[in-house]
Amino acid sequence: MAHTLHVVVASTRPGRKGLAVARWFEDFARQHGDFDPVLVDLAEFDLPVYDEPEHPLTRRYQHEHTKRWSASVAKADAYAFVMPEYNYFPPPSLVNALSYLVAEWTYKPAGLVSYGGVSGGLRAAQAVKLLLTTLKIMPIPEGVAVPNFATFMDDAGTFRPNELVEKSATTMLGELIRWSGALKPMRAP
Repeated sequence: MAHTLHVVVASTRPGRKGLAVARWFEDFARQHGDFDPVLVDLAEFDLPVYDEPEHPLTRRYQHEHTKRWSASVAKADAYAFVMPEYNYFPPPSLVNALSYLVAEWTYKPAGLVSYGGVSGGLRAAQAVKLLLTTLKIMPIPEGVAVPNFATFMDDAGTFRPNELVEKSATTMLGELIRWSGALKPMRAP
């Protein structure tokens, strides 16, 4: 049985390019063969700044948007967060979405597909790892960094990676499947 990998589009801003990068990664993961990838777009959940009256540990969600987000996150065995770098940091939409839940994330691995200018989003990737570990998500060291990502976009808006980006994706997916299998016994049935 294939493990379910949520490819999460972290940016929600108008004009974002992350959806193109995420679509490429979802297709790449499907071809890799170890995962059943699912594209998850944060913009479709329309999460306001965290607005639940109770702590997420209680899982007593009051709002429909939280209940939908919880159900989605709970279905995954692993995550690939596709994220830009904003001011050396992950997008606020991702920080907010992560903070909505606790138990649904626990004991699952995550890989980071970061993109940006010269740094390829690496500063944001490092910054978000602190939050991931607090939620008991295992951020694997292997990731995909896409520097100067606009150079990989064709005229139709499709992301076209080079060999180095693809090799990074293959390595990250290999590690994600190992961690997903290793952590599965720790997750409640």
